[in-house]
Amino acid sequence: GHLAMHNRERFEEEGVFVVNMMSSPGAGKTRLLERTLDDLASILNIAVITGDLQTDNDAQRLWGRGAQVVPVTTGTTCHLEADSVSRACEVIDLNPLDVLVIENVGNLVCPASFDLGEACRVVLMSTTEGEDKPLKYPPMFKLADVVIVTKTDLADAAGFDREKAVANIRSVTPQARLFELSAKSGEGLNDWYTLLLDSAPRHFAARESAATV
Repeated sequence: GHLAMHNRERFEEEGVFVVNMMSSPGAGKTRLLERTLDDLASILNIAVITGDLQTDNDAQRLWGRGAQVVPVTTGTTCHLEADSVSRACEVIDLNPLDVLVIENVGNLVCPASFDLGEACRVVLMSTTEGEDKPLKYPPMFKLADVVIVTKTDLADAAGFDREKAVANIRSVTPQARLFELSAKSGEGLNDWYTLLLDSAPRHFAARESAATV
């Protein structure tokens, strides 16, 4: 609603690329963010808002990796809302920021219905969760801009049927970009990193001007 629109305008004004990252618990959101901060925090100015029901465990895993990390505890609410994101942004200096990642509460149902003012919706599913996730949770996948299949290093051990999974993703969300990666082995991370680097407006402008000098 109104608050999400307000957030979006504010993010666009400040030139921040905002990602709303969603998945079921354990699909690998925090692990991917750990690796992303380790690899990109020296190039991009990144902040992370972590949504969690009770603890700040995810935030603790991300602290000390060169990014601002703000935990939001939602209590009984199974998703983040635009006002909690807005409040979290009060403690973040948006001005120098390139990328803000909102790590939503682990849940493939509720967060689908709530616009936070993000520019990009990223939905993760791991190879260990089976191929039918998009069919079980179509609203979440339907609205995705990017679907990331995580833990590709475990695909064989999990008996993951890649072709079936891709077909299921495509049937529910033909428009989404599909990345397949392992935060552990590093396989496929470049697609994800390129998205962040190319979408960070200020960063991109700086590279453009550097290229023309």
